[in-house]
This record gives sequence, C-alpha cells and structure tokens, in this order.
Amino acid sequence: MAVESPFRADVLRGKAALVTGGGSGIGFEIAAQLARHGAHVAIMGRRREVLDKAVDALRSHGLRAVGFEGDVRKQEDAARVVAATVQHFGKLDILVNGAAGNFLASPEDLTPKGFRTVVDIDTVGTYTMCYEALKYLKKGGPGKGPSTGGVIINISATLHYTAAWYQIHVSAAKAGVDSITRSLALEWGTDYDIRVNGIAPGPIEGTPGMRKLAPEEMAKGSREIMPLFKLGEKWDIAMAALYLASDAGKYVNGTTVVVDGGLWLSRPRHIPKEEVKELSKVVEKKVRASGVGVPSSKLLNRRKEAPT
Repeated sequence: MAVESPFRADVLRGKAALVTGGGSGIGFEIAAQLARHGAHVAIMGRRREVLDKAVDALRSHGLRAVGFEGDVRKQEDAARVVAATVQHFGKLDILVNGAAGNFLASPEDLTPKGFRTVVDIDTVGTYTMCYEALKYLKKGGPGKGPSTGGVIINISATLHYTAAWYQIHVSAAKAGVDSITRSLALEWGTDYDIRVNGIAPGPIEGTPGMRKLAPEEMAKGSREIMPLFKLGEKWDIAMAALYLASDAGKYVNGTTVVVDGGLWLSRPRHIPKEEVKELSKVVEKKVRASGVGVPSSKLLNRRKEAPT
C-alpha cells in the first residue's frame, strides 16, 4: 500500500548520498526515498546485474542515481567507491551502511568462518566505509562549510537486545555496529560535526532477509505475538532514514532508532485476559482467607475478637 511521505519533496535537495547494500530490499527503498526527496544517490553492491537493475529503476522515475560495484569487506573497494561517488556528485553528505549478511544457523553448526563472514560484512564493513568516508563527510570537506559535517546511518537490528535463536553471528555483528554508532557519534560528532545514528528494523515484508530468516513454513502463528499484528514495510525504514538524514533530526546523534512495531518487547500471552481476571479474584480470596498480606494491626484485632 503506497503511503504519502510526510516529508517535503525537496527536504534533501542538493545532498549527495551513498547507500551500501542499496541494490535490493531495505537498502534500495532507502536509496529511492533519499532520491525522491532531492538527494543524488549512489548505491554500492557486489553484483553488477543487481546494481544495474536498481539504477535503471531509479532513473526510470527521473531520479539521479549511479551504481558502483564493490565489496564492503575490502578496504580498497570502499575507498574506490567513496571516491567515485564524490567525483560523480562533487561531495558526500550522507552515508548509509546497509550491506549485511545473514542466514539461520545453530551455534554448533556455525563454523568460525561462517561467523567471521557476517561480522566482516556487517561490523568491519560498516567501520571500513565510515573510515574511508570521513575525509569527505567531515566539516570543511569537499562541498562542506567550515562548521557543517555530514550524516552516517548504520542499519542494525534488535536481535542482541535479548537473545535470538539461530542468530548468534548476526547478534554479535549488530552489537558491534551499535557500538560503532555510539563511539563515532561521540568522537566524530565532537571533532568533525558528523552525526552518526542507526536504525534497527523489525521484520520487514518483501525483503531478502524475511525470505531467508522467516519463510512461510516457519512464520505460522508468529504474528499473534506482534504488538501491532503485522509486518513492517520497507517504506517505514526509509522514512526513519529520511528523518535522521534531514534537518528534522539535526539534534539526534548516537542513537539507534528501533522501527519494529514494539516487537522486540513482546512475549507470548500465555493466559487469556479474561482468564487472568478470574484467576486474580480466586487468588485474592485465598490470600484473604490465609491472612497473608493482611496488615498486622488487622490480624491483631482478629485475634482479640476470636473466642477463647
């Protein structure tokens, strides 16, 4: 269902953005919404055919977009793509780190190599992109004023807030991403006027992540424990990115915005609400009958009144 954006169409006019993992899913929607709101957008990904398709889709709507092939795990690729983006647009104002790797695996079946692969993409890849983008994003950089820095948005998750089955690798990786967000917000916010924030999406329909991690065969009954009883949309995450990238979020720094409908707070309802009410009445009667919880003064009066 198409929903009209609450932001002005020119809210990012004149800004230049780079979105890693922007060829599909949440990353593509973020790239599209940044472009629809005035930004010039570069997307980075490992597969040329996916990039070309994404860029063609953006350009077909009259949006200014370009695609650069590269792997965030390779520092030389990160440096090349960031430099190419600046060469193409003349500057870099917004970096969105959306590249991620994920799959279901129990710890005993997950090799250290598989664990490392996800950490390398999500955590190390996020830091590598930030590191290479610093000289362009900091105040006084290309196209920047002496007191105006850029914006970094790191896509995270909520898995590590408690614990998640079969997701030890991603939980560890995203915990690292959140730490990077806070540390860079402190240091680069202070020294370079760069705002660094994150977004932690919940389950988003129509994404590669949902198809991998929650196929229909596994998802039966899962919506019953969701506070809003529905999956999120890619649009929801893109709107959070717009907020953080625009002047609407100009005083927001070092936080990770959770966009999951309250799911990470949820627990199964083991007892129906009406049954709880009836059970409470029964328990209250038992408590009164036993004297447990009754003020000592009342118990003393009861003893005085009792026949000898």
